[in-house]
Amino acid sequence: MKAVQKARISPDSAFAVQHLHAPHFDHNWHFHAEYQLFVVLQGTGTRFIGDHVEPFSPGDLVFTGPDLPHLWRSDPEYFEGDRSRQTEGVVIYFHEDLLGPALLSKNEALRIRQLLNRSRRGIRFTGPTQQEAARRMEALPALRDFERVLGLLELLHLLSESESCHLLAGAGYTNALKAEDTERMNSVHAYVMQHFREKISLEAAAALANMTPTSFSRYFRTHANKTFSDFLSEIRIGYACKLLLEKEMDVAQIAYESGFQTLSNFNKQFRDLTSYSPLAYRRAYAESGYPGTNRNAVQ
Repeated sequence: MKAVQKARISPDSAFAVQHLHAPHFDHNWHFHAEYQLFVVLQGTGTRFIGDHVEPFSPGDLVFTGPDLPHLWRSDPEYFEGDRSRQTEGVVIYFHEDLLGPALLSKNEALRIRQLLNRSRRGIRFTGPTQQEAARRMEALPALRDFERVLGLLELLHLLSESESCHLLAGAGYTNALKAEDTERMNSVHAYVMQHFREKISLEAAAALANMTPTSFSRYFRTHANKTFSDFLSEIRIGYACKLLLEKEMDVAQIAYESGFQTLSNFNKQFRDLTSYSPLAYRRAYAESGYPGTNRNAVQ
């Protein structure tokens, strides 16, 4: 798996919009120069935005800025060849010069300018904003010519006025990745997502990156803004959140299914990441779906 930094927009088009339908989403950790809006219409898995990790489900709507690494990794069952499992989404790519500096610098564009700045950390939209924005994104591919441009501008205006949104990547996160780094991180991501329910050693992860455990620990912390152990815990807790909301399983069974060796460690890690006990989480979000594991409200 290699780094991806490719042009997404035709030179003859103002922006690009695609209706995606595939067995699974692109499984490569990547970044690009364009702004990106993406809504999940079908499928579940784990979303990575910069140093942020949380599960996603249908309705997940995120706006990412230029050069912010991201990945929607479909759950393992989407890679097992079951044709009844499919993913679907709508993605929009555009450059900042779509609006132009002459407009963006004016008072009337203040909120749009603020939206674009915040997107450099990734923004997840929820509630009525998410529902209306998802509806507009689904309709956008059918629009033609300047109606399509107007549709995007109205969508950005809607998002810029919303308070139902959360910043994702940490305030101190910066993308220090190079192409060879992205390939390494892809290998680690793929390995963890395939084996997180098993015991994973630092030595095994380091071997994938062709590093000593000590060098890999420093490398991972530099590029992920967290330790490998914390990263692995986030993946496991995210999967536990999914099981709590989707399966009729007791907490002990969920703990072991998610890769934890002891129930006490699971309960501690779960509370540290979500601020809830597992049962309280299930009661709070049984109807509303995944709330995320480390949320940052937009101020």
